[in-house]
Amino acid sequence: MSSFFVTATGTDVGKTYVSAGIIRAARAAGRRFSAVKPVLSGFDPQAPDASDPAILLAAMERRITPRNIAAIAPWRFAAPLSPDMAAAREGRTLDFDALIAFCETAMEAAADTLLIEGVGGVAVPLDATHLVAEWIAALRIPAILVAGTYLGTISHTLTAAEALTACGIEIDAIVLSESCDPPVPAGETADTLNRFLPQLPIHIIPRDFNDRSFRQLAEALG
Repeated sequence: MSSFFVTATGTDVGKTYVSAGIIRAARAAGRRFSAVKPVLSGFDPQAPDASDPAILLAAMERRITPRNIAAIAPWRFAAPLSPDMAAAREGRTLDFDALIAFCETAMEAAADTLLIEGVGGVAVPLDATHLVAEWIAALRIPAILVAGTYLGTISHTLTAAEALTACGIEIDAIVLSESCDPPVPAGETADTLNRFLPQLPIHIIPRDFNDRSFRQLAEALG
């Protein structure tokens, strides 16, 4: 069994899109990939089918039910804010030790490869003292860093990669999920990143034409 943590340079760059695509491609090849998204902000219980856990469940060919959503996303908050702020608005806090225990249990139970999808970017606060990067480090598993191809992504990606490395986290791959109206072709962004991060494989997921790209990415994850 192997596990990867899917994190990102920031919010809304495609973590769930990439995670679901990897799962579909791997399962089509006969591999039993699964995913959890333990922490979720901006969850609307009146529209569960549009949530990130629902997208992951669909990729795993599991029914979208309140029970199944709770099973893979136990910490759900209504406000679309960082988890510490979203939890505070509900008079709650996120128990970091319980979060680690949940992930470790999921890793042990996984039949093949487990993707643990984070929340926001690598430096998003989970509670008063912990960031997402510390969550990844505590699990001692490699990260998949998802980035966009918008103007500014090079700085964001290099900064996120540096933050992960500073925490002793191995980066297994950088995934460029093509943004709407990128200023340059995704390949140029990848080439620039490669000059500064030559040791890291960089995968490009083109917008709307991604089946082959997801298959290659799933295969690269072993």
